[in-house]
Order: sequence, then structure tokens, then C-alpha cells
Amino acid sequence: MKKHNFNAGPSILPREVIENTAKAILDFNGSGLSLMEISHRAKDFKPVVDEAVALFKELLNIPDGYSVLFLGGGASMEFCMVPYNFLEKKAAYLNTGTWAKKAMKEAKGFGEVVEVASSADANYSFIPKNYTVPADVDYLHITTNNTIFGTELRTDPDVNVPLVGDMSSDIFSRPVDVSKYICIYGGAQKNLAPAGVTFVIVKNDAVGKVSRYIPTMLNYQTHIDGGSMFNTPPVVPIYAALQTLRWIKAQGGVTEMERRAIERADMLYSEIDRNKLFVGTVTEKEDRSRMNICFVMAPEYKELEADFLNFATERGMVGIKGHRSVGGFRASCYNALPVESVKALIDCMQEFEKLH
Repeated sequence: MKKHNFNAGPSILPREVIENTAKAILDFNGSGLSLMEISHRAKDFKPVVDEAVALFKELLNIPDGYSVLFLGGGASMEFCMVPYNFLEKKAAYLNTGTWAKKAMKEAKGFGEVVEVASSADANYSFIPKNYTVPADVDYLHITTNNTIFGTELRTDPDVNVPLVGDMSSDIFSRPVDVSKYICIYGGAQKNLAPAGVTFVIVKNDAVGKVSRYIPTMLNYQTHIDGGSMFNTPPVVPIYAALQTLRWIKAQGGVTEMERRAIERADMLYSEIDRNKLFVGTVTEKEDRSRMNICFVMAPEYKELEADFLNFATERGMVGIKGHRSVGGFRASCYNALPVESVKALIDCMQEFEKLH
């Protein structure tokens, strides 16, 4: 039976990325050595990092004056590194969910934190709008896609302060105006690579402005100067990221990824809205995530939730159980998910509807 991978992360990767990485794990570039046992400073590996950086810049149209870094620690480490490097006195945060809240908590250890808006009272079921950003903050931090609650900010805000974005779960799913940001970061285990590497896009001249001492490993300048090679980087996930970047380019780039994301999301949201058994959890349709589509049983059919989960699982749907803080279901539709998987889930929903 074919499996349809809707896992929220670690999540689906293109099959050729998995196969190419597996080959390199057995024998990297005909060296007779595994990718897992070569030096990160080996002459054969440096081109991997160089090409991955070049493709990042090409696919996202990153302007001159920015560095692309491959680090460890996940996005959760960046919750700390961002304020360490950029927060001198005060920072603003838009609270749109669990990860934004965690980022805000870390920043409070470095200076004053202003919560410009929050949808917490509504269980993060929408993206706050029409908020005011204080003019004297060092930066505004946003989380562009919220995997748990299924909301997404699909445009880059126009603000008169430096912008920082956590794009862990929607990077490469839409064009981004990188010039608006001093830093964009994310864990790779959604749209880029297996877990273990974190990408950071940082504006070079924004670094080095704070007066505090920054530990060497937490200083972005260290990794800008070292080309992500100050210490041993996560070699295998970086190689897999390169394979994914090549795949994105070959498929038609970020604009094609966005077209596919819209197609998948429109299909599934249309079925959620049509099907009497289900209801979406996001109150404002323009805030609905294309990456993480969350829905629950309609109130009058709540008792069927476990039955539908079993029904869909038996038909090859993997990872559609919703996060415990929301319940219901979550279909994560990252770049590598084929539209056939969405069609298979819709077929499940329609078949289940006929039974009830």
C-alpha cells in the first residue's frame, strides 16, 4: 500500500534527494568513503557547501551583503542567538503561536520585549493585523508559518524597523523579499533537509552592533568569517539540503513551489469547506497556511474523530493527527508532497462522509 506522508516534521523529502543522499552515505563522490566518515574540510566537501550557499542565494534572490550559514541547534537555538546578536535595548515580537512565544521568552533574557499583538486568546486561530511597531525597537520578530495552529503570514511586512523571520516551515514555498530582513532562519526538517542543520540568512552589516560580549559559537560573525566551518558542521543534512536545492531549481524554482502549494491547499481547503463532517480551525481564510492544513470534526460529529483517524491510516495516510493543543487533524503539505497524496486524502474524506 502506498504511504502518503503528511508528517509535520521531520517530514517528506523528494525521493531523489533521499536516494542521492543514501548513495553518498555508501560512497561519496567515488572516494570509497562514506559521506558520514569524511572530513568536513575535505576538498570534495567544500564544493557541497559552496553550491548550497549559491543555490540559496539564487533561488531566494538574496541581495549582495548577506551570508547564508549552516549551523546546529535547530531554530530553537536561534531563539537565543537572534537577541544575543541583535537586541541591544528593546525588541518587538508578533505572537502567533507556540514557536513565536518560545522565541519571545528567550529574548526577554537580553532586553525589553514588546508583544505588538497576539492571537493567544483565540487559540492562535488567526494572524493579528493592524498592530503598531514601536519605532525605537532593535527589530521586529515574526514567525511566518505556524505548524501547530495552521496559520501563515504569506507577505513580508512593511515596517520601519529591522525585520527577523523564523521561516522554518515555509521557506522555499513562496518568493521572499530578503532585503526587508536582517535575519531569516529555520530548522531544515520541513522543506529543506533531514533534521540536524539550521539555515540562517544574515545581513552582514547588521552584525556586531550590540555592546555585550557574545560567546564565540553564538556569534553570527564567527560563522560568517568561518563559512559555516568554524566547527564541524552537520555534513549529511547539508548534503541532503544541497540535493533538495537542486531539486527545487530543476522543478522550476520557488515560483513553481508556490504554484504547487496553492494547488494543494486550495484542493484540500475546498473539501474541508464542502464536507459536512469537517471544519477548518483557522477563522480567517486569508490566514490559512498552505503548509499545515488543520481541521477538526464538525461539533455534531465529534465522536467520529478517532474513527476517521483509523480510517485514513488504514488507507495509507501518515501523520495526519493534529497537535495535542488543537486536536483533530493536520495535513502538512510541504514542497515534496505530490498532489496525488492530497487527492488520496480527499478521497478518504469523501468516502468517510458517505459512510456517515
